Amino acid sequence: MSAVPAARTVRPATADVHAAPAPADAADTADTADTANAVGPAADDLYDAVAVRSAAVVIRAYSSSFGWACRLLGDPVRDPVRTVYALVRVADEIVDDVHPGLGAAARAELLDDLEREVARATACGRSSNLVVHAFARTARQFGIGDDLVAPFFASMRADLTVTAHDEASFAAYVHGSAEVVGLMCLRVFVAGDDAAYDRLAPGAARLGAAFQKVNFLRDLAEDVDERGRSYFPGLDVDTFDDDDRDRLLADVDADLAAAAVAIDGLPRSSRRAVRAAHDLFAALSRRLAETPAATIRRERVRVPGPVKARIVAGVLARDVLR
Repeated sequence: MSAVPAARTVRPATADVHAAPAPADAADTADTADTANAVGPAADDLYDAVAVRSAAVVIRAYSSSFGWACRLLGDPVRDPVRTVYALVRVADEIVDDVHPGLGAAARAELLDDLEREVARATACGRSSNLVVHAFARTARQFGIGDDLVAPFFASMRADLTVTAHDEASFAAYVHGSAEVVGLMCLRVFVAGDDAAYDRLAPGAARLGAAFQKVNFLRDLAEDVDERGRSYFPGLDVDTFDDDDRDRLLADVDADLAAAAVAIDGLPRSSRRAVRAAHDLFAALSRRLAETPAATIRRERVRVPGPVKARIVAGVLARDVLR
């Protein structure tokens, strides 16, 4: 299951549940030698350790939501999950970078180059790109294969050409941009237990889908007005009203409810973080439900930092009582 939002969710839209950047934890602030020790024996040389640290730097710069949830992950899974989200962030930045001189063809070439480098690094275990190297190391260790990587890049590539979706393309996009990211994280969480992966995969996919759909609704104005994209099939943004909002959120809440059932089956090293991410996005869904559609069409709805802190504290308290 995804500990935090996927794909578009890690851009400075997405896309995270808003708060001030979370303070660094020990793994973020340690010097290089400390990082080499912190990531454990799997980081068998200095280059591995620096690559893992580079992933943490990328995440801290782009996603405050990740900071809240990641600190709740146990040591065995925290750094590997960071490497997954760092790669996601880099790919998403290629697609959504606002640089005016970077056209769609140039972005597509950069994305193709990144995908090829990920494939090479996953095959041989090394890359001159630190973020790719860190991801490849995780992919090889935990069995993240092309069945998850290829759909992700396909969805990122779709953002360069597709401006509106039908039901089929929407399902494919959500799968590639969100569900597979949750499944990559689940591969890390279960650490080779294929039976657990098969049992928990539907919930992980539903959680990733919920995150992405919340992001689509929260970022409606930005996506339409700044990027010319409309994700929800059949939605006329010019007549978007409270009934549309409620219909879309009912689908989100069904995904969140299905995911919640599966969270208790996660290992302890990941359960608290995933529960916190779930509850943060459930809070955003409730906040969106209380916001007039006309407001959603104009501006982003946010979960304030103090509310986020209370949610995380509640998750911690419940975990202690388990």
